[in-house]
Amino acid sequence: MARIKKDDIVKIISGKNKGVTGKVIAVLPKKNAALIENVGTAKRKVKPNQINPQGGMKDIHVPTSMHKIALVVDEKSSATSRVGYSKNDDGKTVRIARQLNNKEIK
Repeated sequence: MARIKKDDIVKIISGKNKGVTGKVIAVLPKKNAALIENVGTAKRKVKPNQINPQGGMKDIHVPTSMHKIALVVDEKSSATSRVGYSKNDDGKTVRIARQLNNKEIK
């Protein structure tokens, strides 16, 4: 079970985009990174080919390392929390927010 999942709202806690919040587009577990909406966009040069004879530039998404992001648990105050795991009454593993006294994350 991943600590950060697709469609979670996260906040960048370090780096040049520190303080920016965004929605997770995709999680890349092998790279220990995530793609975040409106964060980490870059330009890539494209060689001319039959489809695009002029070549040019295209926008790409650059992944953000997982250790630089924190899960937002309260969107109004943009409070973040570390994520833990716990078993609920059904025996199912659920994510819990440590800073909210182990409150379950939906």
